Amino acid sequence: MTAGSVPRVRRAVRALLLDGGDLVLLRRTVPGRAVYWTTPGGKIEPTDAGPEAALRRELDEELGATAGPVRQVFACAEQTPELHRLNVFYVCRLLTMDLSRRHGPEFDDPSKGEYGVDRFPCTPEGLAPVDLIPETLSVYLQMHADELPGLAALSEDPPPAPRGRRAPRR
Repeated sequence: MTAGSVPRVRRAVRALLLDGGDLVLLRRTVPGRAVYWTTPGGKIEPTDAGPEAALRRELDEELGATAGPVRQVFACAEQTPELHRLNVFYVCRLLTMDLSRRHGPEFDDPSKGEYGVDRFPCTPEGLAPVDLIPETLSVYLQMHADELPGLAALSEDPPPAPRGRRAPRR
């Protein structure tokens, strides 16, 4: 990057995908790097109708998965001199998953490594030994993992109809 140049900004969506009481994570095995785990998701593409559409597209590409309603629960930024990345995390429940349907350039290029799928109990204790990237997500989950199933359930229920008195007519 040259002096005075502006870093690229990348907006990404990530799923805190619950399967029962477990959190579904991608196990990344990349040549020359220690194994780590991350959440499914990725960049919001210009053709995506919005963040939720991008999240659903990424779940389909990376897991052959569909999910129920989504609820935004966390965001974090990562910065390098060349790139500013904003990750927005949504909690949702897994409806279907067929790993044979996975597709995308990351699965066609062996140099990108392997994308395994693991489930961990969605509790601070269950996630404590997991080398989770980004690290700020790991900190968030240590404080809030127990709350995610309840937040996912809230996403599934329609909001209550407003109640109250009508304003008097004049």
